[in-house]
Amino acid sequence: MLTRRRISLFSLFLVIAAEALVITTSSWVLVASRGRVVEPTELPDDAPRTLIVLGAKVEDREAGDYVRARLDVAVDLYRQGRLDRILNSGNNSDDAGNEVTVMREYLVDHGVPPEVIVDDPLGLNTAATCRRAASEFGIAEALIVTQNFHAGRAVMLCDAFGVAATGVVAPCGHCSLYSKVRNHLREALLSRPRAVFDAVRHSNE
Repeated sequence: MLTRRRISLFSLFLVIAAEALVITTSSWVLVASRGRVVEPTELPDDAPRTLIVLGAKVEDREAGDYVRARLDVAVDLYRQGRLDRILNSGNNSDDAGNEVTVMREYLVDHGVPPEVIVDDPLGLNTAATCRRAASEFGIAEALIVTQNFHAGRAVMLCDAFGVAATGVVAPCGHCSLYSKVRNHLREALLSRPRAVFDAVRHSNE
């Protein structure tokens, strides 16, 4: 009986700790990005003219729903004359489907000149993208496009690595309900806690 009680208490402790971690890190991201995540139609006139496009799943040389929506925002903003440079950042390994290559091809096929596009094949996660945007590509301020559940974290991480970022929300009308739920849960339980840890660690280096 005592052992069962201890197990129950320990399980309760884990649940409470997990809830506290989710609340704390989600609040941290919200505060860090407040007022700096906007719809594409809400960009101010003096918005940065460099756009970072975060990679996401590609399959059979085709952009998946999430990354295609981000790329469509990039195309629209370029056509409006709002951009001078687009940084495609993702995992360009064969195992990941050559994300950056597919992203470049999509942009070029939709009328973006190749010379406007810069490729970062080692943007393996959002933290790496932001770090490399500053250290490898000399970017001090930028727009960063991704879906709404991800945008605040991207802004916070880029700030931590020296890129003053404004998040631009990409739609996801074609994304499945299952993928949306999965991504929101992963964001709250795993990605935001890790992002806050990365940001704090970098600030202490």
